[in-house]
Amino acid sequence: MPDLLTLAVDCGGGGIKANVLDDAGTAHAAPVRVPTPYPLPPTLLVETVAEIAAGLPAADRVTVGMPGMLRHGVVVHTPHYITRSGPRSRVEPELLEAWSSFDVQAAVAARLGIPALVLNDAEVHGAGVIAGSGFELVLTLGTGLGSALFDGGRLAPHLEWSHAPVRRGATYDQYVGEPERRRLGDGLWSRRVVAVVDGLRPVFRWDRLYLGGGNSRRITPAALARLGDDVVIVPNSAALVGGARAWDLPQG
Repeated sequence: MPDLLTLAVDCGGGGIKANVLDDAGTAHAAPVRVPTPYPLPPTLLVETVAEIAAGLPAADRVTVGMPGMLRHGVVVHTPHYITRSGPRSRVEPELLEAWSSFDVQAAVAARLGIPALVLNDAEVHGAGVIAGSGFELVLTLGTGLGSALFDGGRLAPHLEWSHAPVRRGATYDQYVGEPERRRLGDGLWSRRVVAVVDGLRPVFRWDRLYLGGGNSRRITPAALARLGDDVVIVPNSAALVGGARAWDLPQG
């Protein structure tokens, strides 16, 4: 039986990346990246995914990873797409209403005519890197801080604990997000990443922690040396590989 081909779409605050991969995670085309359009109502996101799909090889199924909290493919909250012009710009009430309880999974499946799976972007990223054994936490460093938790390869319910305060009224999301990395520089920002890891270790007691996302490559060598043997740096390309592997995660 031939491999199923998966259209993997990684929706970020600044860009939307996609490719078509087989079951082994091998790409069947060059990856595509387009800027995330704003303002971004749900219908425009679905159409953007469809436009990207039209320029890639035909796929049997589609996986979409997007920021925020989703339950069974339905948006509970998304942080960037409810704003006028992107991350940390003004929230538009009409977009907040449009995204609330929007069934992205059903909309993408109907538009593309293939089965769809829509998860938080860190969860898809995690599907591409976890070993599938033990207690594994995935943190993605990008516009903000994403997270996903796996126990024996099984995905735990998503928690937006990155919105919790960490210091002086700042959330984890703000503390190590991209605006702070730009303000501080990689050296001081990397120290913050180490502080976050050290602070979370006694909370989660993970077997392995994976640090991914676009900014994981910016962690300085000095900071890497302090992270510990239970921490693994993974490439951002895992976000697309995870699109194919997410379908194999244990269910229920």
